[in-house]
Amino acid sequence: MKPFNVRVYGLLVEQNQMLIIREPFAGMIIDKFPGGGLEYGEGLIDCLKREFIEELNLEIEVLAHFYTQDYFLASRFDENEQILMIYYKVRAIDISKLKVLDQDIQELIWVDLDELASENLTLETDQLVVEMLLNSSNII
Repeated sequence: MKPFNVRVYGLLVEQNQMLIIREPFAGMIIDKFPGGGLEYGEGLIDCLKREFIEELNLEIEVLAHFYTQDYFLASRFDENEQILMIYYKVRAIDISKLKVLDQDIQELIWVDLDELASENLTLETDQLVVEMLLNSSNII
């Protein structure tokens, strides 16, 4: 059986702005939603909460599932590995505790919801999620 890499991301809106992070990935700098890889024995929600604490020092509440990628996506690192991306709407328990802890994160980008566009993100699936958000009656 080929390996799977499950990635879990949070859509965080604070004061009408969406959080995007800038970090290196596959030899380039990308803008993406906060989150990361599921570890063995971990649930999706636990993964997302762990990633926000490890990367951004933020405790979050997961509000709702938003999207699970439903098409094949091969890893950029290993063509024999399949990526599965899952997105949740989240809220920060205390946004004042936001602090970048992950040294790979180069910048936190807050984008006004009125200016949010798929071009704000690098990865194809993130761009699809933005389009879905913009077509939704309730962004967050």
